[in-house]
Amino acid sequence: MPSWPHTLFLGLCLLFATHSAQDYDNSDNTPAIPAQDTCIGVFLTYTFIERAKEFPHVKNKSAQAYAFKAQATVLNTMSENLKAWKMFIGFQHNEILVNTDGAVVMDGLEFPAHVGNGTTISGYPMSDLMNAIDTAGDLKQIQAKIDIKGTQFGVKPPGIPMPKTIKLVNNGFRCPAPTKKGSQMYVCCVKDPKFKNNDANATKFLPRQKADLTIAYDVLQSYENNYLAQVTINNWSPLGRLDNWNLTWEWMRGEFIYSLRGAYTLKRDSASCIYGQAASYYTTFDFSPVMSCEKKPIIVDLPPERAKDKDIGNVPFCCKNGTLLPSQMNETLSKAIFQLQVYKMPPDLNRTILYPPQKWKIEGELNPTYKCGPPIRVSPMEFPDPSGLMSDTIAVASWQIGCNITHPTKRKSRCCVSFSAYYNDSVLPCNTCACGCSDAMACDPDAQPLLLPSEALLLPFENRTKKALAWAKLKHRDAPNPLPCSDNCGVSINWHILSNYRHGWSARITLFNWKDYTFKDWFTAVQLSPNAFLGYENVYSFNGTKLNTTNDTLFLQGLEGLNYLLPETDGKNPKIDPRVPGKQQSVISFTKKNTPDIKIAHGDGFPVKVFFDGVECALPDEIPQGDGVRLSAGLLRLLLVVFVVFLTIFNW
Repeated sequence: MPSWPHTLFLGLCLLFATHSAQDYDNSDNTPAIPAQDTCIGVFLTYTFIERAKEFPHVKNKSAQAYAFKAQATVLNTMSENLKAWKMFIGFQHNEILVNTDGAVVMDGLEFPAHVGNGTTISGYPMSDLMNAIDTAGDLKQIQAKIDIKGTQFGVKPPGIPMPKTIKLVNNGFRCPAPTKKGSQMYVCCVKDPKFKNNDANATKFLPRQKADLTIAYDVLQSYENNYLAQVTINNWSPLGRLDNWNLTWEWMRGEFIYSLRGAYTLKRDSASCIYGQAASYYTTFDFSPVMSCEKKPIIVDLPPERAKDKDIGNVPFCCKNGTLLPSQMNETLSKAIFQLQVYKMPPDLNRTILYPPQKWKIEGELNPTYKCGPPIRVSPMEFPDPSGLMSDTIAVASWQIGCNITHPTKRKSRCCVSFSAYYNDSVLPCNTCACGCSDAMACDPDAQPLLLPSEALLLPFENRTKKALAWAKLKHRDAPNPLPCSDNCGVSINWHILSNYRHGWSARITLFNWKDYTFKDWFTAVQLSPNAFLGYENVYSFNGTKLNTTNDTLFLQGLEGLNYLLPETDGKNPKIDPRVPGKQQSVISFTKKNTPDIKIAHGDGFPVKVFFDGVECALPDEIPQGDGVRLSAGLLRLLLVVFVVFLTIFNW
């Protein structure tokens, strides 16, 4: 039997151990990062939690895939609210995200999302963070936690695969380089004192954004379990456009579209509602007239003949076959509107609980690629009273989505340019794989394109091989084996220096359509060197204007009745003759009055950028050079003097 001192000693040890374990397990008492206590701004963290090797198991450590988990936090430590927070995470290990609970990927990427070059996330459903003073320090209202799951590659254990950086990308904030400690990274972002926000409503709502294209999501009427919304698309870019636009988003809370006016969905299927969550709540609901139960509906514009349809039309600015033009071409066609009736699901059955859809995307036939941000809450839109009275009707709630044109990366354009000149009988064709290449093609995607005779531009690429090889032989040039791949572009443009004389010069631009698609109301924009732009005189077969938003770009479009770039057609004898592209061309004249020192052949005569229907086209890597047989003016004068002296000496 143990003595009482021994028993007392064991009891004290047990009490100490229990107390220590309780301190260790109580996460609320875990000390915060010291930098968090001194941060007056927005405190961001990224914590790597764990990872596990995925199949297949490979010997190459850099190619081994790992399933990983991480957590990011955004904490508002200011005395004011943080609206529509956006956080950039500089992933660098070929990460593929499969879930971001508490946020959405701003790029509009669908899971699995490849984010190896970094990505920006925004809060959902909690996009705004309150301040601690107004919430008594309630972390649930002032902090957002984002649980991240995905796959990453490389970084052999025990290495810790961390991002390059993290930062807040909201306007008006500055973030220093983050601090890294083991599996954690943190940074305090503070307000930039030099940033000025002139919006009068900034204290309550975020200011409306300026973007190439904006989408407004306005709730016009709100009921307990449904609401009526209006979507307005505005094209603000002088070079942006969309043809046959497709608009898509993702419902995040089980909503479905009951009806649409001014547009329709490509798929009309009520099965997703009947066999899904909607039917479990709306037990007596007739889903047969429902427009769309898809989580990611694809919405398109109505044709013009349905504009006055009393059931699905009768909406201003609708029904134009999805055409959105720059406002300088047509003010009416730069805007589109449609309305939709949306049904909600529990727990959102209150007329004041309203959430817009997320992950917006919009695209067209052969148009720029737009990257859309998340919806931001803005001041309610004001609409003129429909009865004609001198009053405004205010929306219940409004959100705005800003979409900007992205510049195409190498080999991802949709159109290309070839260069030629009167002083060189070879054409510099479009770059190899300018618009992409298939991995299975039996050609060299890295080889330089073969020079061509001018007549070869009228032939499809597959019919140019014989002419290209014969031209290479004639010019004593080696042809690579395998031969270069084609440009794979649906539209190509040739810029040809037509003449160059003492007081001016001229160029000819030719558009080729290799697609089975007619481009209606087409336009092309040519950005020139400053010297060339100053000398612009006239364009003869197109309408040509100088863009007033720049000082270096010509805006060209078809004349009335010639504003269709027709598709590729069969030759006279389809069995023998190659297909013929749709084609339009015009001469452009320039003067040298204000730019006498312009050097046409040295690059001033060739465009810096070329756009077709808003898409930036791929340019050749070089410009045509002289053939070497042309003589300079000085050398010609010298030869003339020598010839005269020769005649004088020999009395000829």
